[in-house]
Amino acid sequence: MESVVVSPPPGESLRGRTVFLTGHTGFKGSWLAIWLRRLKARVVGYSLDPPTQPSNFIASAVRDTLAAHHHGDVRDTPRLSAVLKAAEADIVIHMAAQSLVRVGFASPLETFDVNVMGTASLLEAVRRAGRPMVVLVVTSDKCYENREQLWGYREMDPMGGNDPYSASKGAAELIVAAYRRSFFDPRRLGGHGVKLASVRAGNVIGGGDWAKDRIVPDIVRAFTANVALGVRNPQAVRPWQHVLEPLCGYLTLAARMLQSDDPCWCGAWNFGPARDECVPVRRLVEEFCKAWGGGQWKDQSDPQAAPEATVLRLNTEKAFWELGWRPRWTLAEAVRRTAAWHRRFAAGGPPMLQSCLDDIAAYEQALPQ
Repeated sequence: MESVVVSPPPGESLRGRTVFLTGHTGFKGSWLAIWLRRLKARVVGYSLDPPTQPSNFIASAVRDTLAAHHHGDVRDTPRLSAVLKAAEADIVIHMAAQSLVRVGFASPLETFDVNVMGTASLLEAVRRAGRPMVVLVVTSDKCYENREQLWGYREMDPMGGNDPYSASKGAAELIVAAYRRSFFDPRRLGGHGVKLASVRAGNVIGGGDWAKDRIVPDIVRAFTANVALGVRNPQAVRPWQHVLEPLCGYLTLAARMLQSDDPCWCGAWNFGPARDECVPVRRLVEEFCKAWGGGQWKDQSDPQAAPEATVLRLNTEKAFWELGWRPRWTLAEAVRRTAAWHRRFAAGGPPMLQSCLDDIAAYEQALPQ
């Protein structure tokens, strides 16, 4: 069997680089900002206020780690363009989004506006900046046309979406592809200097997520209050992974794109767990009960509820063979660290920034699966 060289977590290649990060006040964005600062990158954030209270952005004092913090809406193209141009970024990572399926049902127009037009606005700001840079647009595993298939979706599978959130992420991918073909052709880097890729992750879990109607925050709220957790879709299969897994993939890809002008990096990339880590929601809840040291849950399936995918898996062979990225933590380890983070927060310490840094350090030392 052909061997593959596994890439270590990114390090020196990002030192001293300026990273323009949208959505840095959100769950994934705050973790990424912390990791980038640990890697000695200069982080310029652009985002609205934290979407939840509490939030990891506040709990971990992320603002204090930033080179600059800009409050702004990604749909405000003139302001976004001015801030991005002034940042003189080496890397742009676009994470600002409406990130919840159920909110998409409640507010479909806003979901499409933020996720589709927000992405177009970001890419237009990049075009107007007129300087070489690496650009990663973060979408979702739900961007694919879901056929309830048992095997993982591959990067070349068609975009789709049976609900507003999923469709908005598929549409965002089409926006990325259109800008790459029209303005940022990777075969003509000499003319524009922009290396553009999109990244798609599985269902992430980790400390500092308090979003409404997301399973781990729901678990933490229920178990902290000593009430039984109601689970909407206990049989639904999802590609669970700790938040650091896809972030490592994003940073590994960005580092590779900085180092190489090969057009092969300018495309779509999946970052998900090993196949046997894609498990039903009930299995995730049971793992969390073990890690928490107790807790109860009950099936609250509602046949009248808004439809959600039953099976969703990602094929990550491209990232494995071409990028050398592999998951490092099992589902059990991801759940254990998520539960421990929230236990520490509930107990009032230690400072949550240090808890995030401890998890990052442990992840960097972990062996790939």
